[in-house]
Amino acid sequence: MAEAQSGTTTREAAPVRLSVLDLATVGSGRTAGQALATTVELARLAERRGYHRFWVAEHHSMPGVASSSPAVILAHLAAHTDRIRLGSGGVMLPNHAPLVIAEQFGTLEAFAPGRIDLGLGRAPGTDGATAAALRRTDRLGEGADEFPLQLAELTRFLDDDFPDGHPYARIHAVPGPVQGRVPGGVQRAGRPAVWLLGSSGFSARLAGALGLPFSFAHHFSAANTLPALELYRSSFRPSAVLDRPYAKIGVQALAADTAEEARRQVMTSALSMLRLRGGRPGLVPTPEEAEAYDWSEPEREFVADWLGNVVHGTADEVRAGLDALAARTGVDELMITANVHGAEAKVRSVSLIADAYGMPGGAA
Repeated sequence: MAEAQSGTTTREAAPVRLSVLDLATVGSGRTAGQALATTVELARLAERRGYHRFWVAEHHSMPGVASSSPAVILAHLAAHTDRIRLGSGGVMLPNHAPLVIAEQFGTLEAFAPGRIDLGLGRAPGTDGATAAALRRTDRLGEGADEFPLQLAELTRFLDDDFPDGHPYARIHAVPGPVQGRVPGGVQRAGRPAVWLLGSSGFSARLAGALGLPFSFAHHFSAANTLPALELYRSSFRPSAVLDRPYAKIGVQALAADTAEEARRQVMTSALSMLRLRGGRPGLVPTPEEAEAYDWSEPEREFVADWLGNVVHGTADEVRAGLDALAARTGVDELMITANVHGAEAKVRSVSLIADAYGMPGGAA
């Protein structure tokens, strides 16, 4: 590698765009307010260090996740950042009326023009009983089955282009395009960028058919990553949005000053995931709690399998793992996330990964 003028080694740029996903995870001994403050800190850091976008995700009835209201969090992040793209990863469309989402994200677009992504999923983001409480119905399968129709309706509201004679032709999402068509109206061109999210093939195929960007949840469905990406690419049809496929994957990644410390931190996430899968969601445990936990043999096997898809270690080790994942999947973007305890480990990781790629804003 070439030598920089300062005498330090010049780092090669990342082979793909790098972004950050945060769930505002609440650790043991911490409050939701502290978790959300960390999310703001991470977003500002990601902007300073040149990450491409920063997303939050919708989850419900989980004590250890404070990101139940993405639109509210994104409005706050928009007020504390200037350039980085902000978005949902995602909003669970079956949980909400399309008009409400169009209004929320039209408002966000008005706050931060050209910076808002609307990532949409069809899963509930929670358990069945909570989903029923959100939707005021016990017909939970209906929401997922009707996802393409809900997506079409949402898109019509965002574009304000229901055809004449449609029941919603005289209904307008505001802020939105209608404001530029009324007498004296001035409306900035553009709207939130719509993404489809998925952990299986359904949304991959739909995103391809509609010519939309696609984000796959590699961080919790790694076995389906390559098949879903192939399905997206083979299904892709050029659109007004994209002329070629654009794919991103979420990946659990944590860098620390030593490999031992990185593993110590990710074990907090492993224990949290184990409890969630066992129907016992709670706060993210401390590293000390994870170290003291009496793991059964089946639990050890679960964790070993789960850790196999978590890129962790020193900054250089994480860079190597991310580069290999980008090459193996052929994606256009990697979105890193680390659902570990506390703020310090998350913030340090985002900085170390940026350092490993020579991204701007690091120490001289």
